Amino acid sequence: MTAAAPRRAAVLGHPVAHSLSPALHRAAYAALGLDAWSYDAVDVTEDGLPGFVAGLDETWAGLSLTMPLKQTVIPLLDHVEPLAQVVGAVNTVLLQGAGGSRVLVGANTDVHGLVAALGEGLHGRPVVTAAVLGAGATASSTLAALAQLGCASPVVYVRALSRAGALMRAAHRMGVTPVFRSLDAAAAEVGRADVVVSTLPPRAADPLAAELAGPVSGVLLDVAYDPRPTALSVAWVAAGGVSVAGERMLLHQAAEQVRLMTGHAGPLAPMSAALEDGLGAGS
Repeated sequence: MTAAAPRRAAVLGHPVAHSLSPALHRAAYAALGLDAWSYDAVDVTEDGLPGFVAGLDETWAGLSLTMPLKQTVIPLLDHVEPLAQVVGAVNTVLLQGAGGSRVLVGANTDVHGLVAALGEGLHGRPVVTAAVLGAGATASSTLAALAQLGCASPVVYVRALSRAGALMRAAHRMGVTPVFRSLDAAAAEVGRADVVVSTLPPRAADPLAAELAGPVSGVLLDVAYDPRPTALSVAWVAAGGVSVAGERMLLHQAAEQVRLMTGHAGPLAPMSAALEDGLGAGS
């Protein structure tokens, strides 16, 4: 394959029309001179995913996956990279080889995105204590990211322990030992952590923001970015902490996808500008 060869990539999900991934990847292709490359958003349900994957031809370089497909895709792949395996979520599919030797490889760039985004706020500071809000798929990636940053025993705040089984199993595969506590206790406790990552859905952390007990001094990453800034981010900064916007994780994980799919480092500056434009347009 040459850089000029036409290649296709896309983000799949349901719904997916709101995705900012096309703006990010297209900006990267333009900056890299990959004029023949294209990137689209395709609405695909869990039931429709096997048929879509089976229809991929040699023009395809890769796929980005959003919910609810990050687990559904795993049985459809020929190989899953170790990090994605232990996290239990694939957000990137790479098409390697050709013809009968084509191989579908699953990877996870969310962990990279979390580590890089948190690094923007940490500036090299060590992470000894950490807190995670929520127990969904992003929480699994967060546990892996925190382990890379040096904290293998974070506190995870959940609404109901009965719904944290998948996260507990992921933690066991990773060899990390989180402590689980009720989300009701988070407002009074998270201020003592070096790092806090909220993986809660948009606006779900608003009640916690209203009850946050300061002062705080750590770094917050709220992966939600609607509205901008989130209520939790505003409260955190007002209490003395440092906040990293959730879209920075989106930026860095997309840059890593660009690297994996094209072989070129993702150009952060033009991708960041495209992200800001997309968010400003309300997309």
